[in-house]
Amino acid sequence: MEKINSLQNVHVKAWKKLQTKKGRKQQGLYLLDGWHLVNEAVKAKVSIKTLLITEKQLATEPDLTHFPALIEISEEVASHISATVTPQGVFALAVLPKPKTDPLANLDLSRPWLLLDNVQDPGNIGTMVRTADAAGFAGVAFGTGTVDIHQPKVERAMQGSQFHLQLISTDLTDFVKLLQAQGKPVYGSELNDQAAQYLDIEAPASFGLVMGNEGNGMSAELLALTDKNLYIPIKGRAESLNVAIAAGILMFGLYR
Repeated sequence: MEKINSLQNVHVKAWKKLQTKKGRKQQGLYLLDGWHLVNEAVKAKVSIKTLLITEKQLATEPDLTHFPALIEISEEVASHISATVTPQGVFALAVLPKPKTDPLANLDLSRPWLLLDNVQDPGNIGTMVRTADAAGFAGVAFGTGTVDIHQPKVERAMQGSQFHLQLISTDLTDFVKLLQAQGKPVYGSELNDQAAQYLDIEAPASFGLVMGNEGNGMSAELLALTDKNLYIPIKGRAESLNVAIAAGILMFGLYR
């Protein structure tokens, strides 16, 4: 088995670049950090090129024959390529899916979709994807400005739910128009004079729900397209809710 200990190794430098979108695109790979994500990827039959593993982790996993290639790395290398403070010491180099010519083709539109408009925080994105998974949504659409699906912190925050539903990167304007063309309403999430309390909405079996940027909310362009904007009544003195918390309330409240 090949062993790599130096941070100056050409492979280590390449793995470090997988933290950037440009690096992922150039190499056609993305990084999965930790046993949970690696095992979930294996269950989902994700194409894994190489497993990177420290000596300590190697000792706990005697049978790794189902991985096509193994490279032992030092603890220093593991810390260097990880986006976490205390990595487990196991990583999978997964093959980046080829971009679809039409990202809106062959989607499951029989159930609801969550649409993320310029959402920036990886933790919020991960929480919303996991909640969409738990709520039974068909998928999550990452719109323009939203952090990349395969960014390491986003991958880690999704905690395996990325393998349970459909995730796409697309222009949300096109997706909203596609849903509406099929008679599926699209709900916005901004408090204004025309907004309806979400508890008063009888949503159909399939719809779109747009969640906007943490600080600025939804774009004006998308707000103009939504069928109805919803709000969550706040009984206490808080000014607003975190976008991921609000998304969870709306997803479970609408898809009953």
